[in-house]
Amino acid sequence: MFSDSLMKKIGLFAGGVLFGTAGVKILSSKDAKKVYTTCTAAALRAKDCVMKTVTNVQENAEDILAEAQQINEERAAVEEAAVQEAEEDGAASSDNGKM
Repeated sequence: MFSDSLMKKIGLFAGGVLFGTAGVKILSSKDAKKVYTTCTAAALRAKDCVMKTVTNVQENAEDILAEAQQINEERAAVEEAAVQEAEEDGAASSDNGKM
């Protein structure tokens, strides 16, 4: 009456429907809800940990930036003083030559 391949297809379809129905019931059970809740709580804890680390890294980066700016300001002041000193030496030597 029915060929073997048609019976296999019907059997696979019926098995899929049963497996799908059982899967939905399992996924919506109280035990599954507990698992989902536990996993969500763990994800939130991980998020908190990551955010603390990010905050720490940002604070360190701000400190590094402030120190680097201070170093550059000090270096610029030293270079400016050296330029002024060189200009004064040059002006003094040209004044000595005029006398």
